[in-house]
Amino acid sequence: MTQPPQHARDPIGWTAIITLVFVVLVSIRLTIPTRFFFDEVHYLPAARAVMALSKAMNVEHPPLGKQMIALGMEIFGDRALGWRITPAIFGTLAIFAAMRALWFASLSRFATLAGGVLILTAFPLLVLSRIAMLDIFMLGFSMLAMWMWAGALREHETARWRLAICGVALGCAMASKWNAVPMALLPGLSFLVFRVRAAGWGFLATRRGAPIGGMTLPEAALWLGLVPLVTYAACYWPFVFYEKGSITPDLHGLLELHRKMLSMQEQYLKKHTYMSVWYQWVFNIRPIWFLYENLNGAQRGVLMIGNPLTMIIGLPAILWCGYAGLLRKRWDALGVFAGYAASLGLWIIAPKNVQFYYHYALASLFLMGGLALALDELRRRGWTWVPLLVLAAAAALFAYFWPILSAASLPGRHAFTSWMWLSSWR
Repeated sequence: MTQPPQHARDPIGWTAIITLVFVVLVSIRLTIPTRFFFDEVHYLPAARAVMALSKAMNVEHPPLGKQMIALGMEIFGDRALGWRITPAIFGTLAIFAAMRALWFASLSRFATLAGGVLILTAFPLLVLSRIAMLDIFMLGFSMLAMWMWAGALREHETARWRLAICGVALGCAMASKWNAVPMALLPGLSFLVFRVRAAGWGFLATRRGAPIGGMTLPEAALWLGLVPLVTYAACYWPFVFYEKGSITPDLHGLLELHRKMLSMQEQYLKKHTYMSVWYQWVFNIRPIWFLYENLNGAQRGVLMIGNPLTMIIGLPAILWCGYAGLLRKRWDALGVFAGYAASLGLWIIAPKNVQFYYHYALASLFLMGGLALALDELRRRGWTWVPLLVLAAAAALFAYFWPILSAASLPGRHAFTSWMWLSSWR
């Protein structure tokens, strides 16, 4: 008799274990240093202002990330744990959601779990989960949106509630940092393209056809267009109540605020020692020191850099994803390629004269997803030892760099030289 088709089992248990390992690593020395470091000097005072509704601060960035930091401070106090607990939570959300997105996109246990290992050992997500900056909230909400989007494409019967969550998450990602805007456009645009291809001139009214059967284009526009915009606008509620710098509670007030924000984003900034540009991020040649000082009784450092192995071999992998997606109709591969291209493309054209390596963080998540899919393809072709070797080497490099990713106690002022493989890393 004909046997039923084999379906891969959902690796939710192993996904949870990898996420738990991430939580443990993020928690180690989370409260060290016990004072502000790097851009915490900007965002923590802004979070305090949110708590007091005293004055609009750090206006050049959207408000939600500062509100999330303020929430942690309200619950755990105005101290190191309160400053960094919500970044740790959203970093955890990001890695779990990224693995769930990979599962629904590929239905591959190996790609899903390899993606989790690669993201954990890639460095940027872990480092950003341990500091009170805005980027981690954008990453967490972005990956939640990708999880819900991939799940809706895979399980059409759940599409309505998944797209509702996706829309809210997209709005929150943009309200955390504008870096998310290009990525946030992808679900709605892809729905439009696939529906037009499937339905032709009847694309506007039909419920049939890709990418989600049973849903019209106008309904998808509601969840993926209107809901993100309304959610984004709602996150500006503190500006109505600030004692200084408040706005009128209407569209005019919000638009005037955004004109000010845009002008501040486009202003010419003073050059910074660790400023860099997009192609330096791609080739991992210009990281940035978040911290290198004698603090809390020891010399300590925090370096924002990418894993020297996976950030480089991820480049041919993401190109393969583009090829496989466009020419072989591998939609999972096309999805991560599009996410990488959109996230990186913003910084190629952005009129911001001072940029830093951490702006590559969102693109790096898609890059690791692409590498996971490419390693899975090698495994399917019989080259099992290659992906296993890559994952082992990535973990070994992570262990080697761990002291300067986690503010560990270093043997002396010049200890950093042990990790400076390139002069540009100094």
